[in-house]
Amino acid sequence: MREVDGKVAVVTGGAGGVGKALGACFADAGMRVVLADVFADPLGDAVDELRAAGHDVIGVVTDVSDFASVERLRDEAYAAFGAVHVLCNNAGVGAGAEGKMWEHTLNDWGWGFAVNLWGVIHGIKAFVPAMLAGGEDGHVVNTSSGNGGVAPLPSTAIYATTKSAVTTLTEVLYAQLRQVDAPIGVSVLYPGPKVLRTGLLESSSKRPERWANAEPRRTPYTTIESFEARMAAAGIPVEYTPVEAVAAECLAGILEDRFWILPASDRTDAKIDARATSMRERSAPTYLEDPL
Repeated sequence: MREVDGKVAVVTGGAGGVGKALGACFADAGMRVVLADVFADPLGDAVDELRAAGHDVIGVVTDVSDFASVERLRDEAYAAFGAVHVLCNNAGVGAGAEGKMWEHTLNDWGWGFAVNLWGVIHGIKAFVPAMLAGGEDGHVVNTSSGNGGVAPLPSTAIYATTKSAVTTLTEVLYAQLRQVDAPIGVSVLYPGPKVLRTGLLESSSKRPERWANAEPRRTPYTTIESFEARMAAAGIPVEYTPVEAVAAECLAGILEDRFWILPASDRTDAKIDARATSMRERSAPTYLEDPL
């Protein structure tokens, strides 16, 4: 896509963090925006903020782990604006479990996969056929993470695994859309390269009942403050990337039709090189870092 003014964007996880910033960035660029989130009150607040700024935006309460809910999101988006040109499968949850992966419950795994991976699958399944039928230029952005897609963080087994899968899924989507000469670009978004102030850490305290564990379990951290305290105890400084910067980079990536929306970072590039070297040399993955 070379022009977004007047186009329509759908953003899941749009009530806060990166999703809310994406909605605001797209709206400022002249797009009509559909924000989707599972939490109605913060979603309403985000929609009100954009409308107060004069933007054309609607909000749709959506559970991305439920395909019927994502289908309703699609139907409401098309009913309101007649088309969808940019789809951002951005909704996600954090680690949700502490300890070794063999100690995680099946509900721990189920919840992480239901949102982080199946949420993306549901978005593609619901929207891409409609976008193809529309015949207009479009773009799909799937949010991954450097802690999975670049090099997994061992202390977040579920999160890292789901985000690695999102990267692979997006690569395959790109290839298959090229095979049919579709006018739809594809990107995988890696927010960062530093820590983000989003609701991701707090997500573990908002787990739906159907994914609840029989007994309460510890989670790595449930607020940004507890995360900062844990990092400080380990002697690790925390630096932040503004979510607005992530959104601006995402919009630029869409306009430039970049597959990898991956901000420049010496640390990230070193991980990419180390992982590639390990694979090429068939050596052990000693590049994995886990400060906690």
